Parts: sequence; C-alpha cells; structure tokens
Amino acid sequence: MSDVDYTAETAGPQSSLRRALALLRVIAAGDAAGMRLKDIALTTGCGQPTAHRALRDLMAEGFVEQAAGGKRYRLGLDFFVLAARAGQAGGLRDLARPALLRLSATLSDTVFLLVRNGYDAICLDRIEGPFPIRTFTGDIGGKVPLGLGQGSLAMLAHLPEGEREAVIRFNMPRLLDRGYLDEAALRSALDTTRAQGWVNLNRGLIPGMAGVAVPILDPEGRAVAALSIGTLAERLREERLPKIVAMLRVEAAALAARLNPFDMALRYPARSLGTIAM
Repeated sequence: MSDVDYTAETAGPQSSLRRALALLRVIAAGDAAGMRLKDIALTTGCGQPTAHRALRDLMAEGFVEQAAGGKRYRLGLDFFVLAARAGQAGGLRDLARPALLRLSATLSDTVFLLVRNGYDAICLDRIEGPFPIRTFTGDIGGKVPLGLGQGSLAMLAHLPEGEREAVIRFNMPRLLDRGYLDEAALRSALDTTRAQGWVNLNRGLIPGMAGVAVPILDPEGRAVAALSIGTLAERLREERLPKIVAMLRVEAAALAARLNPFDMALRYPARSLGTIAM
C-alpha cells in the first residue's frame, strides 16, 4: 500500500498531484492488461470516487486509458511518449539500425527487425542485401501472424506460456490459411526454438527462401522483438549456419541490454511506424 495518506479528501493542488502520481505508480506496477478501479483505490488507500476523479484527469491528459471493455485502467500512450523522450536510450529502431547495417554488410543478406503487435509481428526496420528474396512481411510496416516466418516464430516461442497459448488459439486458423501444416508442426517448431534459442527455417513456405532469427529479450526473459536474416536457401548451408547464429546472438544481447522499457515501438509498434521517415 502507498505510504501517502489519501484518507483525508483534501483538495489542494499538492495533494491532487501526489494522488495522481501514486495512481500512475500503482498502474505501472500492476497487470499489463490493466487494473480495476477498486483495486487501484485499495492499493493507494483512497476511496473509489476519489480515485475515479483522478483517473478521469489522467485520461484527459492521455496518461491513462481504459482497456477494451472499459473495466480496467492502464498507462496511456502519452505517458510512454513522455517517458521515451526523457529517457537516455533511443528508440529500438534507432538502437538497432547499426546492428542491422553490420549484419547485412558482413553477411551480404537481408536483415529484419521485428516487433510484436498483439497477435502479429511487424517489420520495424529492414536492410536490403544484394540477393533478391521474397518474404512474408515485405517492406517496413508489413506484418504477419505470430508463428509465420523465423522472426515471428522466435518471438512467439519466448512469450510466457499463457500468452503463447492464447496466440496459438487465435492464430492457428490464420496460419492454416497461409499454408502452415498443422498445430502439431507449429508446437514442435516452438519447442525446438525454445530449446536452442534460435530459429532456422530452410524449407519454408516460400520456395527457395530460408532464414535464421533470434529473439531480443527484456529483463524478464520475454521476447519483445527479433533479429532475422532472410536469404536464399542455397546460401544457408550447414557450415555457414553457426556463424550467422553467433552474430545474431551477439547483436541481440547487446540490444537487449539497452532496451528502453518506455519505447513506444515496444508498446505501440503500429503507431510508432507513423514517426518513421521512410
């Protein structure tokens, strides 16, 4: 419970500010899906009407929003925008751009930076290699269901079990429509990915294409993004694979250590694409 006493319903500007800040801290520490009003009020030690008034003010400023259904409150987009601007670390795309350039120049292949957006994976950045390839995501901003393609598979495999199961249930019909074999094949691929920590697709759904990917993990070990190589199947032979995996892992680990938890691309990737100058 908060050490700030809100039981006295004072109306001064300082008490209102402290109440709002306490609510933000409670919501930030709560469930990512949002918190109910009564739980927020209980944790901060103030009455529900008082908490509700403060939440309305925070919503008006864009720092809090109501989740789908309107029963839960979570941090809003403007909160993350403000925090990202104040943070020392740059956005994920800016942080990852040098790594993508290094990988593409060294390997002479196309490199992708993917982030999760709900049940999908979105291409946040891409560096083109010299060999013409075909991909599911296409250019920057393209998206695929989680589970389709190496980068998407790497992220899905490293989600918490409950989230992973929810994604599988929702996406399986979509994957089957895209030519995926069956759920057993997907689960087998996910098990392999978790065990080895990377994905290698050399007989994919696009003839002649192959790829390798590794997840970018947050401090809790949850996949928030992925680095992926797309290339011709003939270029991804067994003797070359260990070198590619090692390089991807080094870059992914370096990026993971510099992740900004307030980066808009990690919370609202579709919206953050609107800020990218193509």
